[in-house]
Amino acid sequence: MNQKFHSGFVAIIGRPNVGKSTLLNQVIGQKIAIMSDKPQTTRNKIHGVYSTDSSQIVFLDTPGIHKPQSKLGDYMMKVAEGTLNEVDAILFLVDVAEGIGGGDRFIIERLKQVNTPVLLVLNKIDRVHPEELLPIIAQYKDLYSFAEIVPVSALQGNNVANLLDIIVRYLPEGPQYYPADQVTDHPEQFVCAELIREKILHLTREEIPHSIAVTIEDMRQEENGVVHISAVIFVERDSQKGIIIGKQGAMLKEVGRQARVDIERLLGSKTFLELWVKVKKDWRNQERILKDLGFRHD
Repeated sequence: MNQKFHSGFVAIIGRPNVGKSTLLNQVIGQKIAIMSDKPQTTRNKIHGVYSTDSSQIVFLDTPGIHKPQSKLGDYMMKVAEGTLNEVDAILFLVDVAEGIGGGDRFIIERLKQVNTPVLLVLNKIDRVHPEELLPIIAQYKDLYSFAEIVPVSALQGNNVANLLDIIVRYLPEGPQYYPADQVTDHPEQFVCAELIREKILHLTREEIPHSIAVTIEDMRQEENGVVHISAVIFVERDSQKGIIIGKQGAMLKEVGRQARVDIERLLGSKTFLELWVKVKKDWRNQERILKDLGFRHD
């Protein structure tokens, strides 16, 4: 093989809700990062792996960079900012349909402390007229010297293949870190827990999103091939427990039904999913509980 192999790590950053997880799922070709219209959906670095015969890009989908309001928020910010100096390139994703906001300026100020090449990815181009793009690009160029500026639609997949080609130019020669058919380094339990959390975010009201965490207590395959999963949904207050369980258990049943569809697609096996709801008061501000739930600085 004469062609040299290029590989490396790329962080996807941007304020909440600009389409980071949508882009990652589009690139990987299947769902590994959960999507929701609620801010701060992503809490851990999701490693998505994109492989070709000549390159491998390992994507980190960081939590949205924002001003933290709790220890969990603080943890999420440290994860996001700590990632930026450890990668080969940064994709700074912005929503062109919304224009530059305070959150974007906040991130650009942070990027000025970083030595990594930054590629500006203008997302949601399907929602603006092409003529509107040039003035938007000019505004961003005034604020920061980007290595590349690439317009895409993560949802439709427009120009995503070109973006991948551009990213590879910034990667050093290196090994294949993961097998070519592996799309994430997260254990299946993590992705299953995230899929359950996604359904709760979709189905519940405003006060729920940030106060839930999901852990998989037990996951095993029976002799008949059915995967048995027992998961616990943690909330902070009894009232939230009531909302998630719903009238006569209807909400919890619907969360389970929707999550099972995605989990069966992920695992390729029939799944029996058992959900429990427990109250852990103020868990987002308790270090020990955060560690137990998998939020670790390392």
